Amino acid sequence: MLVEVENLGKTFGEFRAVDNVSFGIERGEIIGLLGANGAGKTTTIHMILGLITPTSGRISIFGKSMATHRGEILEHVNFTSPYATFPFRLTVLENLKVFARIYNLKKPRERIDEQLERFGITKLRDKAISGLSSGENTRVGLCKAFMNDPKLLLLDEPTAYLDPEIAWQVKN
Repeated sequence: MLVEVENLGKTFGEFRAVDNVSFGIERGEIIGLLGANGAGKTTTIHMILGLITPTSGRISIFGKSMATHRGEILEHVNFTSPYATFPFRLTVLENLKVFARIYNLKKPRERIDEQLERFGITKLRDKAISGLSSGENTRVGLCKAFMNDPKLLLLDEPTAYLDPEIAWQVKN
């Protein structure tokens, strides 16, 4: 099992954001967390990433506890959200180079070029993040998320702000 979530819960004061959620994800499987705004989808993703500590339950990724093996697990995980921000003064290329270093990529320029091409934003490589549209920024986030060829990829609203044609390309 790639991911196991058992009886996951999270409270913020009196508010229960996630209530007794359990699911598993097998290698190669794609799942979606569906629910209304405020249903706890993003909070669940943040707990899987180790950004928020669960109030109850347990998370196991690659057969290891997230609570005790977070660093080791995160070497093989990536994430993006249209709400994540990049340093706005840096260019697209400069931002992706930073992540290439963080991921310790071999041939980083080649990998960056592949992802820029994949998401149709090669022409934006030298443009500052501050000058991008919301949809273009979403595509930079997708480039970052796929750059290290993660074993587990978590996408929070991956097609938000994308026009229908680009959203279709991302899904396929």
